[in-house]
Amino acid sequence: KKQLLVLAGAIFLVIVATAYGQIRLNEWNRPFYDALARRDLRQFMVQLGVFGIITFILLVLNVGQRWLSEMLKLKLRQGLVRDLVKEWLKPGHAARLAREGAIGVNPDQRMHEDARHLSELSGDLGVMLLQSSILLVTFVGVLWVLSSGFVFHYQGRSFSIPGYMVWAAILYAGLGSLLSFWVGGSLISKNAARYQRESELRYSLMQVNQNLAEIARHHDEEEAAKRIDRNLSAVLKAMRRLVWGHTDLTWVTAGYGWLSLVAPILVAAPAYFAGDLSFGGMMMAAGAFNQVQSALRWFVDNFSTIADWRATLIRVASFRRALIAEPIAKAAPAE
Repeated sequence: KKQLLVLAGAIFLVIVATAYGQIRLNEWNRPFYDALARRDLRQFMVQLGVFGIITFILLVLNVGQRWLSEMLKLKLRQGLVRDLVKEWLKPGHAARLAREGAIGVNPDQRMHEDARHLSELSGDLGVMLLQSSILLVTFVGVLWVLSSGFVFHYQGRSFSIPGYMVWAAILYAGLGSLLSFWVGGSLISKNAARYQRESELRYSLMQVNQNLAEIARHHDEEEAAKRIDRNLSAVLKAMRRLVWGHTDLTWVTAGYGWLSLVAPILVAAPAYFAGDLSFGGMMMAAGAFNQVQSALRWFVDNFSTIADWRATLIRVASFRRALIAEPIAKAAPAE
């Protein structure tokens, strides 16, 4: 637990430092693009040098964050697997679990593959969520200040909307998140069904491998092959359902991603054409908008992974609950 806390704290500090570097990189947009607009070669070269320094520091931070994230996943798996094995091998637990139906089938699958998958997904999603949250807090303030002076002109009237680009980013990401949940919500149950069918196929293969001599003695190869084929067909059916689920979700996530290429420019364009923003200022505002909406779109970008994580969490959690549950006492015989 202490190691996990140390790693989590180090990741937090690295992400904060990265967010500060990204603020400096966003501020760099204004002088760089203004130098381009003025055809100022000297200032252009100076800003290229500044870009090189900022990106090198960000690269070092990215490498450090990757190492810390991988170590976090390693420690998560270490703690989870040791906890499950300890509960499984307590006197009487393994034998009792084997008699409790589907939850007791393939305990090795739960402690090996499911625990590995859950640890990796938890580490990745947790770090990305923390990074998105810090970026959101950091760049909302920047974007609010940048868009506070935007004045809109319509039919001879002028008006302004405080934090205009912040509200636009929230609306854009909110619509994408709602649409992703609506289209991809069924992926959680589909992933859970797929993992269950996979474990059944693995169990059939293991059983056949362990009983090859007896199967050969009774000439049951054809029946064994049919049993494996039935389990394989169930896996493929579950996978087909997932294929269609991911395909439907891609319409949302990919479409959202392509629109994101022009969304910040479209939002900032009215102020630019009204003369309230320079070209560099518009690019700086667009960069801040991208950071805010990329933080807000964490749910959209990771919905299929979240569904996978949720399904794996349910499998591991239900297995652990079954391990630690107290056996139901048998009723005493009537005297």
